[in-house]
Amino acid sequence: MVLTDTAIRNAKPADKPYKVTDSQGLYLLVNPRGSKLWRIKYRIDGVERKLSLGAYPEITLAEARAARDAARRQLAHAIDPNVAKRQARIEASIRASNSFASVAEELIEKKAREGLPVALSKTRSVT
Repeated sequence: MVLTDTAIRNAKPADKPYKVTDSQGLYLLVNPRGSKLWRIKYRIDGVERKLSLGAYPEITLAEARAARDAARRQLAHAIDPNVAKRQARIEASIRASNSFASVAEELIEKKAREGLPVALSKTRSVT
């Protein structure tokens, strides 16, 4: 049975978490506190794994299905979607730390250890 948006909205919290399945491993986990979380269940090398996609209102049904299809494409090429997601998150943090501002901040801290010129300290306090 495929999910509909109405069925998702009507899924009410219960005493224990329960799953509302869609297709091809995609399901919605409904927690007792009312949160609705998208998950994908898959197998790689004979081991069952789960991939978290996010919460229901932020991630729509269409977006969850698109993410499921992308994960299945990765699996077809023997790539673990959890590992790929983790690597993408690490690469994004590295790219963010290589911004001009962070490199300039490192240079200013280095100069401060060596004895910072007054003009540079005034420029730093303005920005």
